[in-house]
Amino acid sequence: MKRRIVIWASTGTLVVACWTLCMLATFPTPLATKGFVWTLICLTCPIALAHHHALSLYFVLLANAATYALFGVIVETIRQHRYQKARASK
Repeated sequence: MKRRIVIWASTGTLVVACWTLCMLATFPTPLATKGFVWTLICLTCPIALAHHHALSLYFVLLANAATYALFGVIVETIRQHRYQKARASK
């Protein structure tokens, strides 16, 4: 289970890295002005909701990794519980 949590946290870090590269590629006219892309950013990177505050890239990486790790703990606990329950009923 620990390995799966690390995978979830790594995925959170990768999401931030991808959004950062997208923002740097479209610097003069950022993607996150409004609309669908901003909604997608807020869903995949919840720390983006604090965009009015100055946050370093390292803090955003850490916060998103922690968010994804927490989500991973919840998902993996539910998955493990269901697996044990299905195994016990056989």
